[in-house]
Amino acid sequence: MIKGIRAFFQRARTYIQITQMKPIARRYFVKDGFDGSMTMLGIIMGSWIAGVTRAEVIVSAGLGACLAMGVSGLFGAYMTEKVERKRQLKALEAAMLTDLKNSIHDEASNFVSVYAAIVDGASPALTAIVSLLPFILARGGAFAIFDAYIISFSLTLVTLFCLGLYLGKIAKENILLYGVQTVAAGVFIVVIFFLLGAI
Repeated sequence: MIKGIRAFFQRARTYIQITQMKPIARRYFVKDGFDGSMTMLGIIMGSWIAGVTRAEVIVSAGLGACLAMGVSGLFGAYMTEKVERKRQLKALEAAMLTDLKNSIHDEASNFVSVYAAIVDGASPALTAIVSLLPFILARGGAFAIFDAYIISFSLTLVTLFCLGLYLGKIAKENILLYGVQTVAAGVFIVVIFFLLGAI
C-alpha cells in the first residue's frame, strides 16, 4: 500500500512537471483563498451591521457560502482546465503528427484537470471555515456572540495577511508589504460596510 501511495505521488509530480501546473495551482490557491476570506468578511460585517445575535444564523449563511464557493470552484476549474488542456493536447498532436490518446501527456492532462479542481474548490472553503470557526464554537457555547465577531474578524485579517506573505514569498519581494496590502483590502471592506451602516 505504501509503495502504491508513493508511486501515485511520483506520477502526480511527473504530471505536474509535464503540464507546468505548479504556478497555475498556486494562483488558484491564493486567488480563491482570498475570495473565501473576503466573502466571509462580507458576511461577518453584514451580520454585525444588521445586528445579528444568533450564531446559528451566521453559521448557516457561512456554510452556505462555503458550499457554493467550493462547488463553484470545483466544477468551474475542472471544466475550464479540461477544455484548456484538451486544446493544448490537440495542438501538441498536430505538431507531432501523432495521436497522443492514452499517452503520458493525455494522462497528465486528465490528472491536472482534477488537481486544479480540488485546489480551486478547497481553497476558498478552507479560508472561509477559518473565519466561520468562532461562530461554530459560539453556537456550542464556547464564546459569546460579540467575542465571536471580534475573533472571526481578527482571524480573517490574519488569513489575508498570511496569503499576502505567501504572495510576497512567491514574488521574492518584500513579504510584509504584500501582507499589508492584502490586509488593507480587508480593512477597506470593513470601512465600506461601516459607511453603509451609517447611512
